[in-house]
Amino acid sequence: MKHSLLLFCLFFSGIGINFAQTFSSDAIIGTWLTGSQKAAVTVYKEGNKYFGKITWLKEPNEENGKAKLDDNNPDDKKKTVALMGLNLLKDFVFDGSTKWEKGIIYDPENGKTYSCKITMISNDKLDVRGFVGISMLGRTQTWIRIPNKGK
Repeated sequence: MKHSLLLFCLFFSGIGINFAQTFSSDAIIGTWLTGSQKAAVTVYKEGNKYFGKITWLKEPNEENGKAKLDDNNPDDKKKTVALMGLNLLKDFVFDGSTKWEKGIIYDPENGKTYSCKITMISNDKLDVRGFVGISMLGRTQTWIRIPNKGK
């Protein structure tokens, strides 16, 4: 009986491994609609690290027609920087399977920077988790890939 139970467990744990999806390190590259749907972020690679910048805003301009700025940045010198083109994601490293870790994310809505990890759920879906200290103390947004019409 013990042998049957062991074989059963090994068989089903092997099935779980076979169904676990892995991605290439560059699978994250592309343009993603944020969870709030207020912005799109284009993820790109420099060296062996990944970054992401704002390439679309639902409301790119203030009421006066001028571009929205990084008003909430704690650094006064950066408050005059336009949100369009702003790097939100910095220094992510691929873990070899489904995650990009050891990066940071900047939230222009509150001017704060957080530790961050990104988990690819499918080719078209990311879970982006910003946190302070440990990952359990954070918030996750699901981002959806915007198809590249040029391909």
